[in-house]
Order: sequence, then C-alpha cells, then structure tokens
Amino acid sequence: MNRVFSDLKTIEYGAQGHPEAPFRVAKTYERLQAAGHKLAKPDQSACAADVAFLHGPQHFERVQKGAFDDPDTPAYKGIGDIAMISLSGALSAAQSAHQGAPAFSLMRPPGHHAGKDSVRGFCYFNNLALACAKLQAEKKTRKVAILDIDVHHGDGTEELMTGRDGVLFCSLQQIPLYPGTGLKSHDNCHNFPIPPDTGEAPYLKEVERAIGLILDFKPDLLAVSAGFDTYKEDPIAQLKLEKKTYRRLGDLIAQTKLKRFAVLEGGYADDLPLLVENFLDGFFS
Repeated sequence: MNRVFSDLKTIEYGAQGHPEAPFRVAKTYERLQAAGHKLAKPDQSACAADVAFLHGPQHFERVQKGAFDDPDTPAYKGIGDIAMISLSGALSAAQSAHQGAPAFSLMRPPGHHAGKDSVRGFCYFNNLALACAKLQAEKKTRKVAILDIDVHHGDGTEELMTGRDGVLFCSLQQIPLYPGTGLKSHDNCHNFPIPPDTGEAPYLKEVERAIGLILDFKPDLLAVSAGFDTYKEDPIAQLKLEKKTYRRLGDLIAQTKLKRFAVLEGGYADDLPLLVENFLDGFFS
C-alpha cells in the first residue's frame, strides 16, 4: 500500500511574501485527498536523538530556541516543534519504504539545505538525510541512494553525506543559482549542473544518468528529495519543466523497482499541488 504522510500543523507558520508558504502543504493536501490518496499523520515521532544522528550536538536546541540567524529561514514562533513534525514525516516515509510500501512525506519546512550546524535556505533539520541515517543506524538498511531533484543543490545533504559509508548522493541543480554549490562531483557525491532554460528532454537525460549510477550502486533503498521548483512557472528559478514532466520523473524512479520514499523539498508555483499529484502517479506506479 502506498502511503502519504502529512500534518496540517505544518501550515501554521509563514511570513508575508515568503515563497515557502502554507499553501504548499494545505492546497496539495486538498488535491491529493480529492484524488483518492489516503493521507495519514506520521506514525514515527521524531526526538532529539534522531536529530543527533547527523547534526551537531547543539543544533536541536538552537532550532528549538530560535538561536540562529539566516535571512531566508526565520525563527518563527514554534518552528522548532513544527520542524520536528516535518522530520517525523520523513522518518515515517522511510520506515514505510523499508517495509516495502513506497511513501511520500508532504510536510514543511523542507530540509536539504540544513547542514551539520546550520539553518539555511528555508531548512531547519535535514529531514531526508536524518531518515536515511536512522535506518542505517538501526541496521534496517545497509546501502542508501539519495536522488535530489530540487532545482537548488542539496548542499546540506552533501555536507552530511560526503564520505559516509553505504551512501550514494546524486543531485541535479540549476547553475548558477542559490546556494552556488554542486558544480563538481567528489567522493560519493555526484552532481549534475543544469543550465537555466533547460527543458524536459535534456533534463530527463540527466536524471537517467543519475539513475544509472544509482542502479550500479545497488542500494537497498532509494530516497528522493522531491523539489518541484524545476517547473517552468516557478517564481524563484529558471528551468522549463512541464506539468507532464513530473509524471515522467515519477515513472523513471518507479522503474528502478527499488524500495523508495520521497519528501517534499521546494516548489513555489501555484501549480504545485498538480505537480505533486503527477509525480506520485508515477512514483507509486
């Protein structure tokens, strides 16, 4: 059974004009529910020990207290607790995938820019990386591949996963664009820089290259940082993917036949709910 984990408590923060807005979860939740997806609250509850798998020893407390400074990533009231709900979604999706049921975490805030000791790029905890690390720590999964298809480089995930045993990281990102990293591959991290204005066909060729590396790695599990800011109408990037592209992305990932889960990263266009629905139609096939 395919599973979508979400919690509408994660829409309870935001700032006027900030692109990482409540509609991203609220409207997508409505769309998926209307399409017949069964949405459930997380069945895994994140705790401080889960954050400590990869983040520094003070990171959890800093987020809880709002003791950080990043202009893109405000210290909203209650954001520490909400970020833990988002992490709980990733943990639940990872556990579901381990048990053989593909899953998606529809939560905010996203996570792939959060580094060992840093809050940045709308991200507080690196949800997907922590979920993978927990499965490995519990010896439920030996080898994990991470595919990041957000338009921005997963710099936090790369920082946390570089040189880590049993992990392969592949990231596709528009260059130039925030955060300005991901130009070269190194160690167990493979980066695929994509120029602005790239459309569906060349983009999917790069995805196929990344999937080829993943299949060669022979992972037990595939984790996907699912960003939808590669869409042609996204307000903060310049790639040119179409609505239908996201079904094809989901199909390509499903065709690996790997145990898999995905978490929501970026995606700020009004069409986000449809893009997520299209992706899941393929991802869950």
